[in-house]
Amino acid sequence: MIPTSNLANLLLQTARRLPDAPGLVWRDRIWNWAELAARASAAASALRAQGVRRGDRVLVHARNSNALFESCWACWLIGAVWVPTNFRLSPPEVAFLAANAECRAHVFDLAFPEHRAAAAAENAACVLEVAIGDHGGLSWDGLVEAGRGAPATEAEAVDRDHPAWLFYTSGTTGRPKGGTLTHGQMVFVVVNHIADLMPGLSAKDASLVVAPLSHGAGIHALAQVARGAVSVLMPGERLDVAEAWRLVAHHRVTNMFTVPTILNALCNDASVDAVDHASLRHVIYAGAPMYREDQKNALRKLGPCLVQYFGLGEVTGNITVLPPEWHSLADDPAMPIGSCGYPRTGMDVGILDADHRRLGAGETGEICVRGPAVMAGYFGNAAADEKAFAGGWFHTGDLGYLDARGFLYITGRQSDMYISGGSNVYPREVEEALLTHPAVAEACVVGVPHEKWGEAGVAVLVPRDGAAIDADAVMAHLDGRLGRYKWPSRIVVWDALPRSGYGKVPKNEVKRLLAGRDAGRQ
Repeated sequence: MIPTSNLANLLLQTARRLPDAPGLVWRDRIWNWAELAARASAAASALRAQGVRRGDRVLVHARNSNALFESCWACWLIGAVWVPTNFRLSPPEVAFLAANAECRAHVFDLAFPEHRAAAAAENAACVLEVAIGDHGGLSWDGLVEAGRGAPATEAEAVDRDHPAWLFYTSGTTGRPKGGTLTHGQMVFVVVNHIADLMPGLSAKDASLVVAPLSHGAGIHALAQVARGAVSVLMPGERLDVAEAWRLVAHHRVTNMFTVPTILNALCNDASVDAVDHASLRHVIYAGAPMYREDQKNALRKLGPCLVQYFGLGEVTGNITVLPPEWHSLADDPAMPIGSCGYPRTGMDVGILDADHRRLGAGETGEICVRGPAVMAGYFGNAAADEKAFAGGWFHTGDLGYLDARGFLYITGRQSDMYISGGSNVYPREVEEALLTHPAVAEACVVGVPHEKWGEAGVAVLVPRDGAAIDADAVMAHLDGRLGRYKWPSRIVVWDALPRSGYGKVPKNEVKRLLAGRDAGRQ
């Protein structure tokens, strides 16, 4: 047992140091650090009085709000485990998470009555339901008021491996698994985020929250709390690009966490040119591949402020970083064009073969990682742990290679690669080439059975607004850009690609839709 600092101390310490400084902005409300700490401490005390104990899991299903922001601190103060969900999940999916984690308490945004009912029916371990909003029963604000008389002003003592957060995977290849993020691990992650992603972060900074706090944006927010930087929430759950840029200008926002789809939306809207966003120093993007053409567009619009990182929930985003000085608008051969960066401080990245042997520079294998940012394991899933940690590394399931300087290049998921005529084809490489065509907005390449080649690629393309895609012209565009064996066997044009609740394009779903449409033509 190795004692460590409870994560909740980040909030308590900042509240003592900067009590009157703004900590959170949402719509027309501003909460200073003293108010946020007082509310979280009161809610923690009330949760404990309602039977939530050290180690108990608390499910929170909500859109971004002050209550969602406060709920993690309330849990950690009493040693409980925060289990936030993606609010875009379906009722059965949320019910599965509640039951899988055996949550003692459920906190539900009133906008999701069907989700609340499904979770209550599925999870027999729940003894407390709390609503975010006024519905006649126990509300989050009511919980805060109930605990004001005896707030939990001192954080529960915890050791390094005490669980803090169950971070559920997207489950695109099966049921979601809950990665157990611990207090000691998360303290390292916060320090690492400040050192590698936002050096110089201080109370003078402001962060715009454009993604759900339940996942990567929530981890990003912890760093803001540690340094006393204010977090500004978007007023609604949908991305209003013009409003986002208005808030950037109004609050002189210096950093934000995004995913490529959000960053593309921000940079492709006319409003990006209508406001002053020169205050931005660190625009961070992660969570999915950022295609080169999109990266160039973002650099043109925002300047040298882009920071990329690669990581999974199980490693809390801490695998690689590509800071602004390693981004280039020009295709300079001295720059790591197409790389997602070098290993994060304190982390070891290795490319392993099927026998868990480390491969040399330029050799493609599975991307594996080890270091203090790696989770403790999957909640209640020893079989998944055995597979994930085989050979003493955490296995990401992604394929890639390291160059001689240690920069990582991702070639795709193990499950995405297909073999055509005996040659490995990595869909991401093909997608990158397709996206250089001016009419193509999105591209998804999947391998399907082929009677001659064993497997062959099908490219599903989405056209840019006002553009039409000519399949022959796109194929001709690949000439000289991609080896012919990598070319897709055919091109299909759709209005949109399917997306999971986490915003990712599930390739199994693309294959299913393709098969269904092909069958419909027979």
